[in-house]
Amino acid sequence: MSAFPASPVESDVVAALRAAGCVFAEDEARLLLDAATSPGELAELVRRRVEGEPLEVVVGYAEFLGHRISVDAGVFVPRQRSRFVVEQAVERTRPGAVVVDLCCGAGALGIAVAAAVGGVELHAADIDPAAVACARRNLAERGRVYEGDLYEPLPDTLRGKVDVLVVNAPYVPTDEIAMMPPEARDHEPLVALDGGADGVDVHRRVAAGAGEWLAPGGHLLVETSEHQAPLTAAAMTTHGLVTRVEVSEDCCCTVVIGTTSSR
Repeated sequence: MSAFPASPVESDVVAALRAAGCVFAEDEARLLLDAATSPGELAELVRRRVEGEPLEVVVGYAEFLGHRISVDAGVFVPRQRSRFVVEQAVERTRPGAVVVDLCCGAGALGIAVAAAVGGVELHAADIDPAAVACARRNLAERGRVYEGDLYEPLPDTLRGKVDVLVVNAPYVPTDEIAMMPPEARDHEPLVALDGGADGVDVHRRVAAGAGEWLAPGGHLLVETSEHQAPLTAAAMTTHGLVTRVEVSEDCCCTVVIGTTSSR
């Protein structure tokens, strides 16, 4: 419950957020009031949000598929559209499966898949030290988190053993970074946003290494855009994966899925 009455404090917060261009000002105001423990702290939280910090960083967490994911400053914020890649991963994950959340950020995708299926062996990795620190708190005793570039930090014991590899790698073309909303462009790490000239540089590297890590019949799921999906799919096909594309209009999300031979 909020520490403050709904009026006039809440109406003042809503007005300040609206003036700053926050589309969901009422919802954000309630979250800020719930997060604050004093009028002074509330004023500071509102100031930070009005100045463009992501709401999730201001309040310290993101709600994702029923999970409260801790989000630190400078860490990629989980997107609600990524619910779709989780749904697709859950369909392909059995209890006891080995699941890897690559480019994990705060670890939201891996946490959601593991919670939905139960009994999975969860691993996660990211190149950004801030993201790794955040993910380690979020995964706690649910799984292990490694710091490094793509597959490089994963233990050798996982080679050929990964049943589901879920990836939300950067896929914004370099020239389009400047057109992103300021809360992403100015507050999230470039390494989590910039996908290279056509947005698919990291996807190609993921696809190139997937065969070495996936188990027979294992699945690679990569979130991408509808525009870039053919390029992501082509990268997977080049490296021997049987590829399909799934699209959710509700989530505004496209997922490319590559599957290894069951041998």
